[in-house]
Formats: sequence, structure tokens, C-alpha cells
Amino acid sequence: MIESYLLKNISGYIDGQWVDADSGRTVEVLNPANGKTLAEIPYMAADETARAIAAAKAALPSMPDVATRREWLEDTRDALIAEKEEIGRILCLEHGKPWKEAQGEVEYAASFFDYFAKSMEDGLAPEELADKVKDCTWTVYKRAIGVAGLITPWNFPIGMIAKKIAPAIAAGCPVVIKPATETPLTMIAMFQIMHDRLDLPKGVINLVMGSSKEIGGELMSSPDVPMISFTGSTGVGQLLIEQSRQHVKKLGLELGGNAPFIVLDDADLDSAADNLIANKFRGCGQTCVCANRIFVHSNVYKEFTDKVVEKVKALKVGDGMDEDVDIGPLVNAAGFDKVHDHVKDALSKGATLVAGKHPDELDSDKNLFYPPTVITDVTHDMLCCQEETFGPLIPMIAFDTDEQAVQQGNDTEFGLASYVFGKDAKRAHKIIAQLHFGHCGYNTATGPAAHAPFGGMLHSGIGREGGHDGLLEYVELQTVPDGS
Repeated sequence: MIESYLLKNISGYIDGQWVDADSGRTVEVLNPANGKTLAEIPYMAADETARAIAAAKAALPSMPDVATRREWLEDTRDALIAEKEEIGRILCLEHGKPWKEAQGEVEYAASFFDYFAKSMEDGLAPEELADKVKDCTWTVYKRAIGVAGLITPWNFPIGMIAKKIAPAIAAGCPVVIKPATETPLTMIAMFQIMHDRLDLPKGVINLVMGSSKEIGGELMSSPDVPMISFTGSTGVGQLLIEQSRQHVKKLGLELGGNAPFIVLDDADLDSAADNLIANKFRGCGQTCVCANRIFVHSNVYKEFTDKVVEKVKALKVGDGMDEDVDIGPLVNAAGFDKVHDHVKDALSKGATLVAGKHPDELDSDKNLFYPPTVITDVTHDMLCCQEETFGPLIPMIAFDTDEQAVQQGNDTEFGLASYVFGKDAKRAHKIIAQLHFGHCGYNTATGPAAHAPFGGMLHSGIGREGGHDGLLEYVELQTVPDGS
């Protein structure tokens, strides 16, 4: 069992109090590196969620002014940085990503509290329109939308919640948060920090964990929750859209991806290979923005593949708490089996394994460590092109023309992240302009940052997180014409 001074209360948090499930039911949180139980968390449902919503609604009138809310964000930022090693350790143990990488995620989370603390005053300031129309002056106010329901996935246990809770608090919205049951301990640690170090009124932050169906259902059916922010699968996102009809809820949805990584024949191949490795194997490939389909110009296909294979073979797989480990385990057997099935499917359809182990040698019953894998001769009909693998697999696809790269890159219903590498900026930006993805890195495979809006097109979502647009997700615009 895990021990940490930040986990004094392995419980939910409602109306300023640590609480267990009404039923007394619990669920285990496992360490994916060894299968051992880290903790048992309360498995909550609709009744606890209803109380959390009621507490958040009651807190809404008492939300303090901008200056106080800014202090909350600044204090949380400072505490996360001060505790990044311990929070990172908790994150590593429940998720599997290497400890150093987990600490980087804590710093990433802190950057959202920092950005919104610095930008909230200007971002929320009323805007007086320049023209006097109909004998009135016109002012646009930004009003807190109300209670926000925040639902986060397991792959970034603290990064994803920071993207949501920081702008929500900045805007003046109390929150009800549901973390994934695979990785709730990092969230509990953050709540412990906020409970201990912030002078929060009761009900401003609430944490419920357990049944996705019942907790999500209560959030969606309640008229007191006008805003839902969800990160997860497109299928669940579509369900939330259907459920939002009754109360016409505002939705912020970051959903699935199928990112193309395009390497042109004039690209700096060493830089492109380094970026691909860093992008693809972060979190063992379990990120929504990691490259899923690697398109390489046929003129440099072999050379680039050789560089990637060399780097992949140098990576060390193991327990993320070991200092020299580059890649940890997948989070669960379902994730392992999906990678396994994608590789096996590709090989059966003519792909060639050039790095990694044959899937017949691997079994999720033995452990969840899937070796970083590279396959070549990949075609569009293979599962690894049709679906988001969400694991440490690099499928290499050759193309001959820029038009092919655009067509193949866009040949997906998803539109979250994409990447283009090439020295001719005019050529590259012509390609970028034709890609239907909300995020497109040019000569970089970096993901989102706190100061910039991030989100998807098509089936990859609605709305944006980060930047000024991320703050506006939690406000309603109220236009006031003044004829006095």
C-alpha cells in the first residue's frame, strides 16, 4: 500500500469534508509496474455527486473577488512546484510513467495555475464597445457560468485537471471533479494541498470518484451544472452531447486523436527522429497528441527509419521509479492488448517488424511492459492507421507527393494533433493549412501549452483549453446597452 504525507485522506471531498462512499464500497488502485495494490478508494455514485453539486451551488454566491481567486491559483502553483517530487512519485506509482517524466507533468500542471493567475484580470475585464449605437453605450461583461463538472482521464492525472480547474476557479466557478479510477491518487494529493494551504469556502472544490455512469449521469441530469468539461474517448463524448440536450449544457470536449507525423524529403532527419521519439513514447505512447501514423517521403524513408530504429533500440523499459528507465508499463491489460492486436494485425497484412518483439512473444498476463516497436510497409487498411493505438508503436508509411501526405494525413474522422517536418517553410505551411487538426507542430512535436488554445476539430472535440479561449469556456457573455 502507498504511503505519503499527501495521502492522509484517501477519500472523496465534498463541501469541505473528506468523505467515503455511502455504500462503503471501494475499488483498488493498482501499480501497473508490478500489479500490487496501492490503495482502496471509495466507489461513489449518484447520491454523493448530488451532494457535491449542491455544495458547489451553495458556494457560488460566496465566490470571492478576482484578487482572492488569483491568490488561490498562485498558492496552488507554488505548492505544486514545491511538492513536485512527491506528487510525481504518486503519479509514477499509479500511472507507470517514469518519475522524472511525472515531475515534468506536475510542472506542466503548475503552468496552468500560473498562466490563469497572471491573465485572469485582463481576461475577465468588461469590454466597452467603441461605437455608440441606438443612443446607447455598450459593455460586454464576462459572468461566471456557474457550477462546472470536470471529468478527467487517467493518462495525465494532474495535467488534465489543471487545464480545467485553473480557468474554472479564475472565472469564479465552483467545481465538481471526477477523476479516472485508474489514477485518482494524484488528484487526491492535489486536493489535500488545496485543503491545507488555501482558505477556500466550503463547496468551492468537490471530488467524487467511482461509477462513471452514475456520477456522469448525475452531472448531466442536474440543472445546477450548466458546464461540463470532459477529456476522454469520442464515444463517451458523443453520449455526453446526447445527454446535454435536456438542460442545453455548455460542453468542452477533448476527445480521441489519430495524429499524422509528416516528414518531408528536405527535413532535418535527426531533429525529426528526436522529436518523434520524445513525442511517441511519452507516457508509453498513451497520450492524445502522440504521433499515431508516421508518413515519410519515399526519398528519405529508409534513412529516417534507420535513425528511428537506432534510437528505439536504445530505450530502456522498466519500472518508472528506476532512475535510468525511459518507458514504463501500459496502464492496464486492455491497453496492452490493443497494442498487441494492432501489431499482430499489421504483420498479418504485410507489415515488417524492424524493432521490438513479435506479438507472439508478449502476453499481458505476464506483465504490462510493451517494448517500443517499429513496423514498416504499413498500409491504410491496418488497424494502427484506422484507430488510435495509444501505446508504444511506430508505424512507418511512405508517400511520394505532398498531396498524398495531406490526403493520407486527413484520412481520419479525428482532428486533434498533427506534425510536419521540413526546411522549406512555405511548402510546409501550405501543407499545414490543409490539415484538419486543431494543433499542428512545425519542426516540433511538442504538445499544448498553458498560454495557447488547444482542442480538436471533427470528432476530436468541441471548445479549447489553455489561453484566453480556455478562460472563456467558463463564462457567459452578457451584453449591456446603457441608454442613461
